[in-house]
Amino acid sequence: MDRSVVLSKARDFVQQELAGESSGHDWWHIYRVTNLAKRIAVQEGGDEFLCELTALLHDLADEKLYGDEQQGLARIRSWLTAQGVSGEDIDHILAIITAMSFKGGQNKQQLETIEGKVVQDADRLDAIGAIGIARTFAYGGAKGQLIYDPDLKSRSEMTYDQYREGKSTSVNHFYEKLFKLKDLMNTSYAKKLAEERHQVMEQFLAEFYREWDGDAEPLKTESTLIRKENR
Repeated sequence: MDRSVVLSKARDFVQQELAGESSGHDWWHIYRVTNLAKRIAVQEGGDEFLCELTALLHDLADEKLYGDEQQGLARIRSWLTAQGVSGEDIDHILAIITAMSFKGGQNKQQLETIEGKVVQDADRLDAIGAIGIARTFAYGGAKGQLIYDPDLKSRSEMTYDQYREGKSTSVNHFYEKLFKLKDLMNTSYAKKLAEERHQVMEQFLAEFYREWDGDAEPLKTESTLIRKENR
């Protein structure tokens, strides 16, 4: 098995699978998660090939996209087998994919290997920060959710089905998932990246609520002054 060939084929396979996906789980999400996984793996150790390959394939069993996780996992196994990946590596990859999802906070499976922790951290990092904000509203729009409703409060306790199917808003998603992710990072390197991205989300929501209430006063920030000067 030529690892570089397998990775190249995986990139082509996933790009074809997720072409046109508009919920924030598109090829470019995979691209970013894969790059993050490679960076974290260098910092934290672990098998870089397994981290990269798992990151590339991790959404192909996502029930949000395909409806049946087990069917997706079987398809990934079949594809990996056809590429000559060892049974041990295939089992490792599928174990990571099965255990890494947030699933409304109901997924209690623990990732024991450094490769699993690396890929999970990379996926969670792409759910927060500026990219996470953009993906949240893309997903909410794809699911027909409101941006915000002050009368619809965020849910602190819920089952997986309630998390996936219950009525919510894109803004509530920050409280129901995104603000929790900073403290769920596994690796030291990802924790550092998560701190900054978490602050970006807090700053965004502070500005969101200010504008929502009709505050007309501009924020006295350097970026605001630059925008004014360039008008």
